[in-house]
Amino acid sequence: MRILCVIPSRINSTRLPRKPLLPIQGKPMIQWTYENASRCKVLTDLIVATDSHEIADVITRIGGKTMMTDPDLPTGSERVAAVAEQHPDMDVIINLQGDEPFIKPSMLEKLISPYLAGETPEMTTLAFQLDRKVKYHEPGAVKVITDLQQNAIYFSRSPIPYYRTQEQAPVYHHMGLYAFRRDFLMLYKDLPQTPLEKVESLEQLRVIEHGYKIRVCLTDEKTLEINTPEEYEQAQRFEYAN
Repeated sequence: MRILCVIPSRINSTRLPRKPLLPIQGKPMIQWTYENASRCKVLTDLIVATDSHEIADVITRIGGKTMMTDPDLPTGSERVAAVAEQHPDMDVIINLQGDEPFIKPSMLEKLISPYLAGETPEMTTLAFQLDRKVKYHEPGAVKVITDLQQNAIYFSRSPIPYYRTQEQAPVYHHMGLYAFRRDFLMLYKDLPQTPLEKVESLEQLRVIEHGYKIRVCLTDEKTLEINTPEEYEQAQRFEYAN
């Protein structure tokens, strides 16, 4: 099986300007993401998709591969699809966001574990147990609930489900990490945006609204995504473990 990992990385960020180039413990965020992903042995190839020559220069200097993409592409997955179009020999395409500097190779392996086991889901994503005491009401922590086959029912920035009774139901903290069957990614990129996707600002809802499935792969490991100034400060003290 041939697996391409694409790291979409754009220079503009509303909350953290020039986020991919911000230094974390001595090197740019995008370099952290690329180097940690490159340690995953099951990847066939690894490419940074970017609209910035500055970002491309960082990756080129460390011997990595890049591809320039249209800055007007609306989502990371569409930037990933632009790269995948140039690689028809790949079976599975991973979308690894550039603001995951502490990603672990084992997480990427968990993400694609259904494909490695011979299954062919349209798409997979990663999640871990939600800390309901801290993250349940936080819009920045995207929640996901699943059916009994671990396919996503819904993703939301709101608290889901609503616990009206004392019964317990699993809810997970979603990580913005995806893998696609290549043929499905080529279909996905042409699907029109959907109402829930727009109101929640969550591109994965487009898949569910159009009637396709996303397999949720669960991990016990956690990383630190960098979306806010507070998380960026935490990153300076984060102890990365392989």
